[in-house]
Amino acid sequence: MSHEPTGLALYDRTAQDAAAAVIAAYSTSFGLATRLLGPRPRPHVRNIYALVRVADEIVDGPAAEAGLDAAAERAVLDALEEETLAAIERGFSSNLIVHAFARTARECGIGADLTGPFFASMRTDLQTAHHDSASHDDYVYGSAEVVGLMCLQVFVNAGAPRPIPASAELVDGARRLGSAFQDVNFLRDQHHDEDALGRDYLGLAEGGRRRIEVLDRIDADLAAAAAVVPQLPADCRRAVTAAHDLFAALSERLRRDENPTQRVRVPDPVKATLAARALLGFPPRRPSGAGVRT
Repeated sequence: MSHEPTGLALYDRTAQDAAAAVIAAYSTSFGLATRLLGPRPRPHVRNIYALVRVADEIVDGPAAEAGLDAAAERAVLDALEEETLAAIERGFSSNLIVHAFARTARECGIGADLTGPFFASMRTDLQTAHHDSASHDDYVYGSAEVVGLMCLQVFVNAGAPRPIPASAELVDGARRLGSAFQDVNFLRDQHHDEDALGRDYLGLAEGGRRRIEVLDRIDADLAAAAAVVPQLPADCRRAVTAAHDLFAALSERLRRDENPTQRVRVPDPVKATLAARALLGFPPRRPSGAGVRT
């Protein structure tokens, strides 16, 4: 007798495989960290990443390359949000990536309070090119901090009978880790964002000490996030530590190279060392340039 899944079980597995293919194609670093997750949270985090990546691609180039103008990109993004909310409600979508995300959302307690700000930030990319401090914070909350909160919902709730809220300390840590990740990527992508997309997320055109201020904030956020990693479930700590340490290494390299001509990267051997360190259970590294942020 065959034990291969059929019906909805087969559809669920196919959707999950589609989400895994997205992260494998788009992110070697995040994909590496995800592989350090235990089998309980791992597929759910991949499901989150896949939906986030698809939405990001709508506003960051591929849709425009396909011939869509800003209004058409907005319509496609709106439709994706509507389908996501509907799929969470009914438990099914004909879009495999949305179906995978909805499955995770229903099990782990991810709702419109998190998806709404995310899609709002994606829409911001279609209408706002230059950010001040307030708009930067709003954008980062929706584009990155809520993604951290989605992953936290998975860490706490995957496999549980019903979802429960995470502690306030873990919520703060997830938000600050997401913020640090996003600001590191803004610094890494500064020239591409300016030249190809006409965007300045960090107010770097102001010059002066702005870049150092951003790096100090990143390192303070990384330090705050590292402090709560021990409170995470055991099958999540190694992956979060590896991701944290990778971005701490990126922050250090960005601090050393004040005007990089190429996108700053961490060499593969260093990535492997960081992953091995996390796998062995070492705590997250404290960033060398961490300051104090209240």
